[in-house]
Amino acid sequence: MTQLAIRTRTTPAGPVVELTGELDYDSSAQVRALFPELALRDGSQLVVDLTGVTFCDSSGITALLAARNHALAARAGISLVAVPDHISRIFQMVGLDQVFTTHPTAQAAEAAWTPPKTRP
Repeated sequence: MTQLAIRTRTTPAGPVVELTGELDYDSSAQVRALFPELALRDGSQLVVDLTGVTFCDSSGITALLAARNHALAARAGISLVAVPDHISRIFQMVGLDQVFTTHPTAQAAEAAWTPPKTRP
C-alpha cells in the first residue's frame, strides 16, 4: 500500500491538486475533504493531476466525482490531467470519459482554459 500524497498549488486558472500514490478507500476521505477548502470562483478551473496515482478504486472515483460536483457548484470547470492508462480504461468502461475533460499535463489544461469575460 502506497500512502497518498496531496500537493496543491494555485495558477491563474485556479487550483491544481496533484495526487501521488493510491487513491482508494483509505485515502478518498482525505481527498474529498480537501475540495471544499479550495477557493474556486465563477469561471475558474480546478485541475486534478493524476500523474502519480498508482491505484484507484471505486472510492477514488467517487472522490473525483465529488471534486467535479464541487467545481460545478462553484460554476467552475474541472480537468483531469495525466490520467494513467489503468484509470482511463475504467473511465471508458463506465462512461466517465464523457464526463471529465482530460489533458496530458497541467500546463496543457491551463493553456486550454478560457478566462471568463468581464462584464461592462
